[in-house]
Order: sequence, then C-alpha cells, then structure tokens
Amino acid sequence: MTEIREYLEAHKQEMIDLLGELVAIPSVQGKAEKDAPFGTEPARALGLMLEKCREYGFSVDNVDNYAGSADINELPAQLAVLTHLDVVPVGCGWTTDPFMLRYEPETDKLIGRGAIDDKGPAVAALFAARAVRELGIPLKKGIRLIFGTNEENGSEDLAYYRKNRELPPMVFTPDGEYPVINAEKGMLRVYFAADFEDDEILDIQAGTVINAVPQFCTVTFLNDDEESEEAVFEGVSAHASTPEKGDNAITQFLGSYCDENLLLQGLSDLFPHGETDGSSCGLGFSDELSGSMTCVLSLLSTENGRINGGIDIRFPLDRTKAEISEIVCGKLREAGFEIVSCEGVEPHCTDENSSFVQGLIRVYERVTGEKGRCIAIGGGTYVHEIEGGVAFGAEFPNEDGHMHSPDEFITVGNLLKNAEIMAEAMAELCS
Repeated sequence: MTEIREYLEAHKQEMIDLLGELVAIPSVQGKAEKDAPFGTEPARALGLMLEKCREYGFSVDNVDNYAGSADINELPAQLAVLTHLDVVPVGCGWTTDPFMLRYEPETDKLIGRGAIDDKGPAVAALFAARAVRELGIPLKKGIRLIFGTNEENGSEDLAYYRKNRELPPMVFTPDGEYPVINAEKGMLRVYFAADFEDDEILDIQAGTVINAVPQFCTVTFLNDDEESEEAVFEGVSAHASTPEKGDNAITQFLGSYCDENLLLQGLSDLFPHGETDGSSCGLGFSDELSGSMTCVLSLLSTENGRINGGIDIRFPLDRTKAEISEIVCGKLREAGFEIVSCEGVEPHCTDENSSFVQGLIRVYERVTGEKGRCIAIGGGTYVHEIEGGVAFGAEFPNEDGHMHSPDEFITVGNLLKNAEIMAEAMAELCS
C-alpha cells in the first residue's frame, strides 16, 4: 500500500463525515440574494468547504460567493482541480432522504444528492490535496482547488471567477468519468412556448430540469362526467446526455395522445417516443469521434393559457451551434411555437497527445492497473469552455452513480480511489 493510500485510509471517516455535512445542505439554485448570487444554500455549501480548507492550512479565496479556491502551497498555481457544490433538484423516486447521507454496508454505497455529482469528488479532491501537503510530497508547481456553485445551471459561477481571477494553465475536473474525457459534444438548450387552449386537457406538468430525461408527466383532463382527473405517465429518469438509459415520460404521453390539438400533435411528430437523436426534427447527426447526437424534450407545462417546453440537445464535434439551432428552431416554429430562448456552446476538444493529458493517463493506469485512453462524451463537464481542460473522473468505466437521478451514490471504495488518483495526479504534474 502506498503512503498516499495509507493516509486516505486513515482519514476515511473524516471524508465521509464531511461529505455528510455537504449533502445535508440542499444546495439547489435558489433566489439570488445579497452575498448569495445563486441562493443561500449554494453559498452555505461553499462557506463550509472553504472553512474546512482554512482549517487544514490552505490559503482560501472566496470570490463573492460565486466560487472559491484553496491553494495548497505558496508556489504560483499551475494545476487546478475544479469541482462544484451545487446540485440538481431532488425529483421523485428516492428510497431515502436525499439530504441525509446514508451508508449501505452491503453495497458500500454512500447515498445522497451530490454524492457523485459533485460533492463526493470535491471531498476527494480536498483530501487528495491534504495527503500531498501533509505527506510532504515535494512540489515545484502550485496547486489550486476551485469550488463552484452554479455548474448545474449554466456555470455563471465559473464565468464570474474567470473575469476576476486567472485560471492555472492545467485544469481538470472530476465531473465526468475515467479514464480522460478530452472531447465533449456541443450543447444547445431551447425553450419554446405558445398559446394553449384545449377542451379536455386542463393542465400538463412534466420535467424538473432541462438536462434530465423526465420521469413523470402529469396530465389533468376533464373526464366524461366533466370532472377533473389526473393521468400520470411514468418513465425512467436519466441524464440528458445519455437518454437511451431512460424512458421519457413526456414523449410517452405524446405518443398516446390521439385527439386534435395541433400543438400536441406537432410535438408528437417531432419527438416520437423512443427516439433520442432528433431525426424527426431534421437532426440525427453523428461523427466518428463523438458518435450520435442526442435530443431530449425534457420540459413541458401549461400555465396561464400558455404551453411551455424545453429541449436539451448534444451535437457532434463536426457541427456548429448555429447550424443545429436553425434546424430545430425552424421545426418548432413550423409546429406553431415561438422560441423563447436558444442558447448553447460549441463542442470542446483538447489534444490527447498533450503532456498534461498523457500525464493523467499514466496516473490512471498506475493506480487502477487498467488501460488509459481518451474518450468523447455528450455530457458537458465543468471544463467545457476552458481551453485545454479535461474531465478526469469521478465515475469509473461501467459504473453508474445515478447522477441527476434518485438514490445518487458513490461507494466508499471509489471515494478513496478518486482521492488517491487525484493525489497521484497532483504529484505527477507538479513535482
């Protein structure tokens, strides 16, 4: 057992306890307040983490509660480990309190919202830095931990941080999966609306966030006795970048719809149940490196005589945001909708042959004994708009920590393994 692994084993309970404290803070984006740009709870989570860093002897910097950082030494920072402390809303289907970390001995799981995305990895990064510092591993470069509070809702935290602070030249985030994610599809989020009137349908409510396959779609309608009645369509939640792992409750409802509302018929035609690549919207593109695109109708609701919807699209590296938005927005307008907003980012790709990426691959292989390689994904990680940035962890191959879904978890073993890999990466890149 290496000295880093021994250190982490000795501090295992501290790591679990800190993760429990963080999970107990429901750091979903809230209303902006004074000194809390994304609500009081994300700011509270940041405050807790920075206080822990200060306790451990790191130099702490709170950037107006948008984000914060901790430097583990006095050398100019050349490496940043970027994590976030905000989480997505709870949703339905949990078998335990999402804001009370629960340990399941038979599976080694630590269950709670944020366990894998991204509070668990943030704790692992902190204890990795502690291990490097307290074991006296010699460093020639500075290392910085950066903690954000708005990754799940547009990364305004990171944009603000970058306006006010300079990022180190090497940045990785444990906000994805191993071995190394160096390529990410482009992303587009489209919100649309129209006036809505229907003799039978009184209300539609479906979806909680735009970047998740909706698990439930509740439709209130008038029955034959002119009484209101609810129909609940139940699917399976999944991250919008991997919709094939879920079952979309909205398209399930639309697929069953057989009346004459033209707006609903139009949506049913554009988003057939079971289709995940947007072919019926005129999309369906793919490329050799990043694979097939995804297109998810993830939000649908009615309010005050209007119907509102949202679409999450992940498109290949060889396409542009302008091209995709022109196609999908054109189809929605043809179906009778107006576009409320259409925003996104271009694809991201970092050279797999860079010394930075190759150093991370060496560390992964050394710690895990598995072959390292670069992969492309549809999910947008925290480094999507950082030139040269990559995702490094936190999920291992063939692992599903229920990110953005009920009973999200990280195992104790993988919490420690992530910390070990990050500590080894700090030593590899900065010694």
